[in-house]
Amino acid sequence: MPRSLLFLCVLLLAICLPSAAAEVPNIVFITLDTTRADRMGFLGNTQGLTPNLDLIARQGVVFERAYSQAPLTPVSHATIFTGTYPQFHTVTDFGHPLPSLLPDVPEILQKAGYHTAAFIGSLILDPHAGMAPGFDRGFGFFDAGFRPKTDPDEDRYSTVERRGGDVVSHAINWLGKNPKTPFFMWVHLYDPHAPYDPPAPYDKRFKDHYDGEIAYADASLGKLFTYLRERGLYENTIIVMMSDHGESLGAHGESMHGIFLYDETIRVPLIMKLPNELLAKKRVTTRVRLVDVAPTILSMLSLPLPPTFQGESLVPLMKGAQKADDLPAYAETDYPHRAFGWSALRTLRSGKYLYVRAPKRELYDQSLDKDAAHNLVSTSPAVASTLATQIDDFHDKTAIVRDKSSESQLSAEQAENLSALGYVASTGAAQPGDVLQGADPKDKIGISNVLQQGMIAVEDGRYGEAIPLLQQVLADSPLVTAAQMQLGIALAKTKRYPEAIVALKKSVEQLPDSAQSQYELGLALFETGSWKESVPYFEFVAKKRPKWADAKYSLASVYARTQRVPEAVDLLQEVIQLSPKHFRANLLLGRILTLQHHPSDAVPYLRQAVDSAPDNFEPHAFLADALDQLGDTQGATAERSRAQSLKAPSPN
Repeated sequence: MPRSLLFLCVLLLAICLPSAAAEVPNIVFITLDTTRADRMGFLGNTQGLTPNLDLIARQGVVFERAYSQAPLTPVSHATIFTGTYPQFHTVTDFGHPLPSLLPDVPEILQKAGYHTAAFIGSLILDPHAGMAPGFDRGFGFFDAGFRPKTDPDEDRYSTVERRGGDVVSHAINWLGKNPKTPFFMWVHLYDPHAPYDPPAPYDKRFKDHYDGEIAYADASLGKLFTYLRERGLYENTIIVMMSDHGESLGAHGESMHGIFLYDETIRVPLIMKLPNELLAKKRVTTRVRLVDVAPTILSMLSLPLPPTFQGESLVPLMKGAQKADDLPAYAETDYPHRAFGWSALRTLRSGKYLYVRAPKRELYDQSLDKDAAHNLVSTSPAVASTLATQIDDFHDKTAIVRDKSSESQLSAEQAENLSALGYVASTGAAQPGDVLQGADPKDKIGISNVLQQGMIAVEDGRYGEAIPLLQQVLADSPLVTAAQMQLGIALAKTKRYPEAIVALKKSVEQLPDSAQSQYELGLALFETGSWKESVPYFEFVAKKRPKWADAKYSLASVYARTQRVPEAVDLLQEVIQLSPKHFRANLLLGRILTLQHHPSDAVPYLRQAVDSAPDNFEPHAFLADALDQLGDTQGATAERSRAQSLKAPSPN
């Protein structure tokens, strides 16, 4: 371990502790997803949403005006960990890999002797699911394990995301089993992200469910802070907490985030609690950026800053008694272009101004117009032109030169994962060339909102409500693949199979490698009796997703109906190996074996089908037939009687 880590000289006030008494600090690094600054009590909110974070703020340093560099989770986290701007680290879209040669905080600390672990709240940051490649670099332990939902009835919190309480529980469990210090532990809570669904009692305590999610996340973190105190770790732990970005909640016409770069989505909370409450109650009013977090952490530990870092250490601001000049804050989003083919956006906050680089330029005096409601471009053209030049120069100077043709494209699986989280993947709507070309998102924001509403309606099973919303999106933007697939699913769920087939075929044409689109198309064809036509779609999915039991069952089912029974039997056995209690696989395999006059082989499968769905008449009826072949008349009679009682209509 470097000798510099034996001293806490840098813990800000130039206090050099004797090396014999000094202790290397632990670091708990917290990122709250989609959390607005104005929901924090320590930043003026009076609803009592964040009592635990408010206490941390009183014991540490509060940065009152901190700004994110992007309104998307992977893009912002890449900036946080590498201390570089999106145009340099190149993680400008979902699924883009974190460059392996770019130094980041976890890897630097791991090499410096820290035990590193990460606890993630969502599929969006799971590198093992292909959504955030490279984000596990530098972590000795990375707790994720997410997957998209394969059935609408599946629980969201056991597939695409994890409740904050569970994330914290996993982190506490790791701390209990790994007592070695120092540790660097990243805790990411996804709860404030849509759909807003706080658990009891937070679903009733606050009128706005978004506020309930914030309060629940704070309570979950409170359990972590309590554990650190009980273990005697709290005093010597640096706690850093920030949000990756905020949420519009209707401001400027945007319902969620990703499109616009106003304060609702870009201004974020940022606090740092130091060991032994050094600099407690310190408040920094100077404007700072999330790109500054990485250099600040390394500066506090007296570790050298990599030459790639583009942010600045905030240690001088934390130590300084006098107000310093605001740091210019740059932000960008390519999401409007990649998802819809509209223009990307860039902003620069410089002095008192907010400048928005868009097809229709925007300029706001934030000292007088905090809501960015009065565009000054027409009345202050000289200021707007100056800032336009500055933002272009800044972008060019901080960007890495790269070959546009080498930009990574999202895989079909990544696109499906994004759809499960309510995002739109890069599509054919994004034309090659300048990302700043295209419609102004201000003129199109309604389409983005309608798409999000439609996708959430599909997830909630409100298919009839989703259909007109998705049709509205496609009438405006026909190349948005997510809308095509979601429309096809909704139409199929409402038994409008011919229309569903048309929509799903378009989805497959736009994204031919998508297992989800091909599976849904196969199901729709199956329901119309087009069994042979459905075969290649199910075969594609079974090959691409060999551990997807339902997909294999669907293929086996069409094989059984198209005179390919031996292949169906083999596949059904594979399904049961993957999922021993799979009702339909056990039922169909048992029935086939019975019809082939192998009743002794059929009975175990049929009994499992009965156990899996005891109130379904079919397994009882099929089991009766198998028992008849075995000569078990009494058993067959009992099963047939049970089947008839279950099949009979219940009296009104």
